[in-house]
Amino acid sequence: MSDSDTPRKKPQHAAMDQFAVIDNCLCIGDLPLSEVVKKVGGTPFYAYDSSVMSAQVAKLRDAMPQGLHLHYAMKANPMPEVVHHLAGITDGLDVASAGELRVALATGTDPRDISFAGPGKSDADLELAVASGGIINMESAGEMARIAALAEATGARPRVSIRVNPDFELKTSGMKMGGGPKPFGVDAERVPAMLTELDTLPLEFMGFHIFSGSQNLRPEAIIEAQSKTFELAYRLAESAPSPVRWLNIGGGLGIPYFPGEQHLELAPIAENLAPLLEQARKRLPEAEIVMELGRYLTAEAGIYVCQILDKKESRGEIFLVANGGLHHHLAVSGNFGQVIRKNYPVCFGNRVTGDETEVVSVVGPLCTPLDILADKMELPVAQPGDLFVVFQSGAYGLTASPRGFLSHPQPREILL
Repeated sequence: MSDSDTPRKKPQHAAMDQFAVIDNCLCIGDLPLSEVVKKVGGTPFYAYDSSVMSAQVAKLRDAMPQGLHLHYAMKANPMPEVVHHLAGITDGLDVASAGELRVALATGTDPRDISFAGPGKSDADLELAVASGGIINMESAGEMARIAALAEATGARPRVSIRVNPDFELKTSGMKMGGGPKPFGVDAERVPAMLTELDTLPLEFMGFHIFSGSQNLRPEAIIEAQSKTFELAYRLAESAPSPVRWLNIGGGLGIPYFPGEQHLELAPIAENLAPLLEQARKRLPEAEIVMELGRYLTAEAGIYVCQILDKKESRGEIFLVANGGLHHHLAVSGNFGQVIRKNYPVCFGNRVTGDETEVVSVVGPLCTPLDILADKMELPVAQPGDLFVVFQSGAYGLTASPRGFLSHPQPREILL
């Protein structure tokens, strides 16, 4: 048989070995899933393992060069207990609303280590941001004028940076946030004029936030974007009214969700960052260099758990109907940024492996064909009552989903 005739192996999910399996039952936070169900009070729910988050932060600390500050982007998972945990092991927090800012302040984090981004900040958002003393990432000249008006009215001197829409993008990024026309930030070519105006206003210039994209699994793409980010920062610093004291280079580090994807290699990224940071110490000697990460810190630490209610066959296909679905976990249904729906890694938490398998689709309880949790996956034979688990669910899960759709019960959350 020639190579061309050899059957191709189907792409597989990366190993989900961040959780232990004891007696064929998935464990999270050192508890068997069956015990977690009792602790939570039933299904469906999200469970997050604090030890997995801590290990992820430690892995980054070990890999990345000295002098890089790690900030947590709360939008990934704003559960107060999660934020409080990560506030204790990272160097700062990034928020995207007044609600997130209140949670961040409640952790006791120094406001000077909190930054506020978002293209549509209301007057109330800005008032709270100014009063808190954190860094406001300005997204436009109009927003800068509103902050300046608040400064004049209150006598405060708000700490501000400019969020820059770079003249490049993060290639192969799961979600592009910069390059080309974007609602986020100020086009790089417009920043010098904005800096000139800023010098006439009662604002304290801190630096720049340059973020080109997220969810990237290619080290070479991240390396290229980070190198260009520093070069752009040096260029813009020439027009700054005072030395740059804060530079947020974004994040972009991805995690494997779909078949064929593998865990991101940190070593080449760190190897490239080391000389970049060394150069930054010379060219921007007063600047704190920040890497802002969300999903990379929380996604792999979380699972979504629901229960199989019914098993049925329709014209040769088997469907398992669960009590959870896209109203709780929009991303797993393929309706949160995916062009083509792909399956997340999943298992039955109370029977992780089995001698007998079958091809099934797991669907939710909603009256829509979009409510798909797993599409034609080969899984151990399951029955009503089994616990269906979606891995990689610690980021952009509950709060990124249409929880009010069809008025089903809200899922619970627990940090273990």
